[in-house]
Amino acid sequence: MNLPANLKYTKEHEWIRIEGDVAYVGITDFAQKELGDIVYVDIDSVDKEVSKDEVFGTVEAVKTVSDLFSPISGTVEEVNPALADAPETVNSDPYGDGWMIKMRIGNPAELDALLSAEAYGELVGA
Repeated sequence: MNLPANLKYTKEHEWIRIEGDVAYVGITDFAQKELGDIVYVDIDSVDKEVSKDEVFGTVEAVKTVSDLFSPISGTVEEVNPALADAPETVNSDPYGDGWMIKMRIGNPAELDALLSAEAYGELVGA
């Protein structure tokens, strides 16, 4: 399983990549495999403040619809525009082109509570 060491992870299977005072968020390789073929990503939280663990959207797969939880508090600045026409990018490149939102970090201290790649790997049995 692919678990980049430069990312942080949540128990709800989201990842976060920090770039200065913004963060990119998506779902993990484990999550996309569990969901199966992703057919739709629904995120309507642009320009909204979200709290840590708050739902910021949903991802729809052939089998199910799953909530997306924010790993930290902050303001959603952008939704990945590529996912509107190609939601399957989440399956093919979950840590790259399949990112879901870009957000401004509200409380940097919350980053300390996130899981390392090693800890997340233990959680999912990788």
